[in-house]
Formats: sequence, C-alpha cells, structure tokens
Amino acid sequence: MPPQNATGLLGRDQELRELEILIGNARNGRGGATLLLGDPGIGKTMLLDTATAGLIGVRLIRVDGYEAEATMPFAAAQRLIRPLRDHLAALPERHRQALLVAAGETDGPPPDRFLVGLGVLGLLGAAGDTIPVVCAVDDAHHLDAESLDVFAFVARRLEAESATLLLAGRDSTALTNQTAGIPVRRLTGLPQDAAVRLLMRSLPEQIDPAVAVQVFAATGGNPLALVDLAGELSVRQLTESSFGDEPLPVGRRLEQHYLRQVRKLGAPAQLWLLIAAAASGDLDLITAVARDLDLPADVADAAETAGLVELGRSVLFRHPLVRSAAYNAAFGKDRRRVHRALSVHADELNLVEHAAWHAAKATLGTDEQVAQRLERVADLAAERGGFASRARVLMEAATLTPAGGVRYARLVRAAEAALAAGTSQLAKDLIDEIDEALLDPVSRGRLTVIGADYAMFVAAPTLTRASADMLEAARHFHGHDTDLEQGTLIKAWEWALSPERLTTGIEWDELGRRFAEGAALKEGDPAVILRAISALILKPYPEAVPAIRAALDLYERMDSASMLTYGHGVAALSTAVWDAEARHRLLEKFAAAARDTGSLQKLDSALWVLSLTEAVSGAPRRAVQYMEQVRELRRAIGYDAEHVVNVSVLAWSEAARPQAIAMAEATYAMGFGGVHSSAMGALAIVDIADGRYLDAYQKLKPFVDDHFFHVSPTLWPDFAEAAAHSGFADEASATAGRLTALADASGSRWARGVASRVRAIITGNEQDFLDAITGLDGTYATVDEGRALLAYGEWLRRAKRRRDARPYLRKAADLFERAGADPFTVRATRELEAAGETRQESVPGRPAQLTPQELTVAELAAAGRTNAEIGATIFLSVNTVDYHLRKIFQKLGISSRRQLSDRLDHV
Repeated sequence: MPPQNATGLLGRDQELRELEILIGNARNGRGGATLLLGDPGIGKTMLLDTATAGLIGVRLIRVDGYEAEATMPFAAAQRLIRPLRDHLAALPERHRQALLVAAGETDGPPPDRFLVGLGVLGLLGAAGDTIPVVCAVDDAHHLDAESLDVFAFVARRLEAESATLLLAGRDSTALTNQTAGIPVRRLTGLPQDAAVRLLMRSLPEQIDPAVAVQVFAATGGNPLALVDLAGELSVRQLTESSFGDEPLPVGRRLEQHYLRQVRKLGAPAQLWLLIAAAASGDLDLITAVARDLDLPADVADAAETAGLVELGRSVLFRHPLVRSAAYNAAFGKDRRRVHRALSVHADELNLVEHAAWHAAKATLGTDEQVAQRLERVADLAAERGGFASRARVLMEAATLTPAGGVRYARLVRAAEAALAAGTSQLAKDLIDEIDEALLDPVSRGRLTVIGADYAMFVAAPTLTRASADMLEAARHFHGHDTDLEQGTLIKAWEWALSPERLTTGIEWDELGRRFAEGAALKEGDPAVILRAISALILKPYPEAVPAIRAALDLYERMDSASMLTYGHGVAALSTAVWDAEARHRLLEKFAAAARDTGSLQKLDSALWVLSLTEAVSGAPRRAVQYMEQVRELRRAIGYDAEHVVNVSVLAWSEAARPQAIAMAEATYAMGFGGVHSSAMGALAIVDIADGRYLDAYQKLKPFVDDHFFHVSPTLWPDFAEAAAHSGFADEASATAGRLTALADASGSRWARGVASRVRAIITGNEQDFLDAITGLDGTYATVDEGRALLAYGEWLRRAKRRRDARPYLRKAADLFERAGADPFTVRATRELEAAGETRQESVPGRPAQLTPQELTVAELAAAGRTNAEIGATIFLSVNTVDYHLRKIFQKLGISSRRQLSDRLDHV
C-alpha cells in the first residue's frame, strides 16, 4: 500500500483492507463487488487509491460517468466492453450479439439491459481466466440508466469469476434504489484525529491544532477537500478564514475552491475548460471545437499545469466539481456558443447522440427542429434496447416542442418507454402531465394502454378495470392502426385473467363479440388468437375447441419475438382444452424466449404461471422449483427475493395453512381474483387428501357456481369428489356429467382419465377405475394418475382385495412422493399399511445441506442441462455454475452428474 499521506486516506485502513480483500478474491477466482457512497471527493479518492494499492497481476479498467452521456444507452458499458473485445468470441452467440447491438456496432433486435448484463458477466469471466480484472466505475450517479443496470446486475452475480467491480457515486436514493442488492460502504469524512494529521502533513509549515480542527469541521473530514485547501491556502490564510464549528456542504466548499482555481487562468484556458466540461472527455472533439473557436494550440497545457485536468487519450478532470466549476463560471451565452460548436463538430464526427444533446443545450425556448433531432436519438436508443434513455430523451424533446398535441404525443411515447424500462413512477408522472384532449386518436389510445399497464404493473386498485381500459384503447385505434387494435384486444383478455371474476367495466359477451370483430379486421397471428378467445367466451364448448386448437398450433410455430408479444395467453387456452403437455411446453417456450432476449419481467411472469399451474395440478415440487427460479431472477435484478411466495404453493404446507388462507384473502382484496381462486383450489386439494371433504366442497362451490371460462372446469373433478363424499350426490353426478362431455369434446387424455376417475368414485364401477389409470398413464398429469391409483387401491381394499390393492397403492405413493404431494403420500402410505404392506421411501429426501441456489443448480444439472444452459436459466456465469457443482458434488459425496440424478428426487 502506498504511504497514507500520499493517498489522502489516512484513517481509512479498514475500507482499504476490505477493498484489497475484494481484489485478492478476484485473483483467487472469487468475484465480488461493492458500492462506495459518499460526498464528492471521498469515493473518488477511494477508487483512485485502490487502483494503485497493490494491483500487481491484475488488469484495471476504469470507467467514469458523464452527465452528457446520461441519456445515451449503454455508453458507459461500451467503455468497459471495449478493452475486453478480444474475449467476445468466448460468449454464446446471443450474448455477443446483445453486446454488439447495445454498443451500436451491429443491427439486431433491441436487447434487454439484463441480457447485456449477462454478456458483460460472461465477458468478465472469460477475461478473468487470463488475468484477474478489476473494474473501477466512478461518478455512478452520472451513468446512463442502462449501463448502471448492467453494472448492478453484474455486481450481484459475480461469484466465481476472477473479477471485481467497484462503483463509487454520490449517496442518493435514486442510485441506491437502482443498485439494490450490492454490498454498500457509505464513506463519511475522516475521523477528526486522522483529518488533522492529514492537513498538518499536507501543509508546508506548522498550523495551530485548534485551527486544524476548525478546518476539519468545515470540510466534514473530506480528504480531497483537506488536501486541496492545504494546496491553495497558506497557514496564515487558513488561520484567518472564518471556519464555523459545523461542517459546510463539501460540494459547495470544493466548487468554490475550484472556481477560484479556474478564474486564476487566462480567458483562453477558461474557454477551453468550458469546452472540456461541456463535452464527455472526447479529446478529438474538444480539440476540434477549440480550434474552431481560435484558441491557441497549447491552451490545454495551462489547465493541466494548474492541476485541474489530466490529459491522455481523453480529458480527465481532477474531480467532477472541477468540471462543474468550469461550466458554471461561464456566462450563459458562452455556454450556448460552446454547445452549438460541439453540436456541429459532433455531427461531422457522426456522433448523432452527442450532436443532438449539445444542440438542445444550445437552444433557448422551443425549437421543433431540435426536438425532432432528439426524437431520432430516442428512436436510436430504442433500437439498442435503451428504454430508460429513450424516455429521458423524449422528455427533453417535449420541453423543446411548442405547446400542443405534438408535445403531449412525445410525452406519451416517453411514458411508454419509462414503463418498458420498469420506471413506473416516472411513467405515472408523465401521464399526469398530458392533456388528453389535445392528443390524436392513436396517441389517446396509447395513453389509455399505458394507464392500464401501469395499474397491472403496480397492482393499483384500478387493475380490475384494466381490461375495460384496453377495450377503450382499441376503440381509439379503430380505423387508424389495425395492428395496434388487434394487439390491444388480445391484451384486454390477458388483463382479465388476473382479476378473473373481479373484472369490472365489461360484459363478457360484449368482450367476446369485440374479439370476433377484431379478428375479422385483418388476417394474421392476432386474428387466430382473437378467434380462439372469442370462441371460448361465446360458443358452446364443442364448437370452441377447433378454434382453440388452431391457436395452440399457431403458438407451436411462433418464433421467439411473436411468442413474447402474444404468448401470455397460452396457459388459458391450453387449460381450456385440458392439454397439460401443450401448456407446459408452450409456457417453457415463452420462458425460453424471454430468457434468450433478457426480458426478465416477462420471464418472471412465465415462471409464476408455471409454478401456479403445477401447484393447482397437485405437483408442488415442480411448483417450488419454478419459484426458486423466480427468486434467483429477482436476486439478479436487485429485488427482495426472500419473501416471494406463491400462495398456491404455500397451500400444500400444513404448517403454513393459516398464512396461505390469509394471503389468499389479501390477494382477493387487492383485486387478484385469479390468484385467490387458484389458492383456494390448491387448499381444497389438500383438504381432499386429508379427508376433509366438506371443507373442500365449501371452498370450491362458489367458484363452480360462478363460471369463469377455462378455470371453472379444472375445479370440477375435485368439486365432484368432495360433493360425493359430503352427501351432495346430485351435484356430484351433474358435475361428473359435464366433465365427461368436456372430455369427449376436447379429446384430451387428461380430461378423459380424470372424468373416469370421478365417475368411478361416484359409482364404484371398477372399469372406470381401470380406464382412469390407463388413460392417465404416461401423461404429464402424474399426480392425477396417482390419485386414480389411490382411489382404485382404496376401493380394492374396502372390497377385501388387499393383495390386489397393494401394487396400485405402492405406485401411487411413489408418484406422490416424487411430486412432493406430501398429504397424498401420507394417505397412500397409510392405505398401503392397512392393505398389509410396510412401505419404504422410494426416493431419498431433499439434501438439506444444499443452499436453495445449489439445489436449483443440482436439479437443473440432474435434468440434463449443460452448465451454459443452467447459467442462462438462473442468470449465472458458466464459471459460477461450475463452482456450485463442485461444491454440490463435495457436499453429497458424489463425482458425476449421473450420481447426481440418482441422488435427487426428480419427476
């Protein structure tokens, strides 16, 4: 470590040791990250000194944030990627493509910022295999939103890479929110004794310790302020200065200091510093503008000699407040003149974003031409996946647009981009600024869509009206944009699936007719889907099945982009025709498309639905596996993942049953009727497993009586069984009849098998039991197969055919155990013992010593996934997956994936 009086970090031994440990871990293949937050000068100094503190055998990459690039998507990430380009070939094609598109170096689908994050994570891992990498990112509060999301994502997932990421920035709510989940070190000033020693060592002569204490109080112990004040003021000046007992704002103190430094220079050097402050460190651009403004060739030397900048391939200011002082010292007319010149030269250098940004800064009042330039920049941002930057650029464009409909239309597009970037509050603030009466019909429709999307995104009380709002938006689009109209109608259905029966503002028949009208507007994929939904709502079930099957066939053929646009409805339509295999396959396809493009919000939705369908189908183990993937996803993007709960999964835990009921009621109060009905369905299944048939009947009857399209029929089998055992024979028989008719119309093996099981339970017909077992054998509905085996085994035992009952009960218990359906496992085991056989566990229990993340990795590996596929699934690098597998093998005492598969209990 260099001498402390050289670093200006006297008294910061602990922080330096922590950072040196991070660097040492990178050398040893254990990546990590930290966020340094503090007043100006503290985090900056920490980074600079860490960069010189024993970085032997480590590659250092420094990236600074620039205010001028704050709306240029992936600008900072591009600077980190550039020195590591030699390792791009080691990345999967989609990650490499995402990095190149984000950097603007190739054309392609706009990448999600988290897909870019996976690419950067892989790049650091590949580079670290050659030499450990330390990335020091300063002025993080000035980074473009996309780059900050990328760096935060990488920081959360660095585990087994030879890489360390250090971020430093001003302590602000916005920065800490966007970097949630990263270890934070809040840096205050030096302690008094260390600050006084630093000041006294930095001065050429002795100073009264009492005065030194006053200087400490004035600077808050900021090391950079102490060193700079010692360099500017003599001991006499410090003694005569009026320092108060309370610390003054360090930023103001330092900026005033730097402002005096700037003003000591001649006019040419001051103008050059203004140019450099307005630019983004691009020395070629700065030099070109300085030449255009007739500044001397050696003008930059004076600024460097004064210690205000460092010249190299780019211009580095001593501190961000030097840049601020140089910029604020100039008159407004000079700043606009410089921005105007920078815009012209940036245009000549084909720096489109810089040129438009500087043109905006050079503008007084409104200017439609400059607003159009910014709008083009916003379009470029969208092409690179920069929706947060697009929103901010469009907001700037709107301020430069004369009052009227065009200004508000730009704000509509800004709100769309803000919501796409996940910044829902910004979207809401923009919505509130818009005068809807001045919008054209298409913009009015888009504004209505944003409002509905916002309600669903934040679970606002108005979410029950989201479907009705989508219908209203479609009416605005009618006759103007057919594609938007059809897409919005599909979303009207999707937004009705969450509230289900709680949906307000629509009549279902009207909704179905509107879908049919929308399908007739234009042939194509949306028309096929709309016809299927309309048929499900309006037509008798046998007539609806062909249209639904046509939509499912379409989903099977869809490419990833179309799947992400239209795939939200696959669960509803596949459930409607009782096609469990198609439902699982298409939901996995939707999840894979979201995963491949880095669309983590859509992936989160897909994994939730997968977990939900498994839970209500009676396969809680598979449901838990998907919920663990949801938790890994949320950890990756900085959300609190520890309290993520799927109520339908929770319902399978007897200990958590009261909490599950309470949470189900809470979701109902929030307007999520679908979550509530699914949870009650899962609770009813557990009631049936435990023999609480009347409880199950009472839970299900309200939902069976209040029919909801694809959902209600899935409750019929459990309702009929519960009714039969609770003395409601007529209801049981009538429901079984409806279920049989549905099975005949759908042609589903699952529906036919379940219908046979229900008839067998009601009538005691042995052939129906056998038909149920045969029909369900080999289908995805393994738990329903187990229930058919259990019901037949129980019937045989009661008929005194104990020997015949045993193989059916044994197989049922094995299926339940593998599925994690513990209440049914207990029941089947008890029945088997009553039939005269003591059962041993067929599969080992879950390894308690594995962490949830390790268990997820182990299960995916046991299912045959490669390390690269596992990493893509749960957002880890290949190195980290390999690291976890080595730990898993060690904990379980195995040495191969084949042994892993034997060790874990998979279905």
